[in-house]
Amino acid sequence: MPKHGGGVAVAPLDEVFHALSDPTRRRVIERLGQGPATTSDLARPFDMALPSFTQHLSVLERSGLVRSEKKGRVRTYWLAPQPLDRVDAWLAAQRALWNQRLDQLDSLLYDLKE
Repeated sequence: MPKHGGGVAVAPLDEVFHALSDPTRRRVIERLGQGPATTSDLARPFDMALPSFTQHLSVLERSGLVRSEKKGRVRTYWLAPQPLDRVDAWLAAQRALWNQRLDQLDSLLYDLKE
């Protein structure tokens, strides 16, 4: 995984989008927006086996969207929103590009109408 300032690992944008593509993982992100939570707290609302759920947490952690720490037998997760800033920047660039293209199309159609 590439490094970004201060030695923090940064997942490629594809990994972030992959992590966000699953509704279970998006719900975990939403929950962690309220504050840190243990694995069992995060898993409680989902009807799946714990090993399956922890695979979702692994995907989120690889993407950089969550961080975890283990103390004794308890692993606690918290939100690491920096990858969302990269997603936002990418989406803003795409939005600007398509707005420019639509403005050009609008101008062309206006010129043709004249």
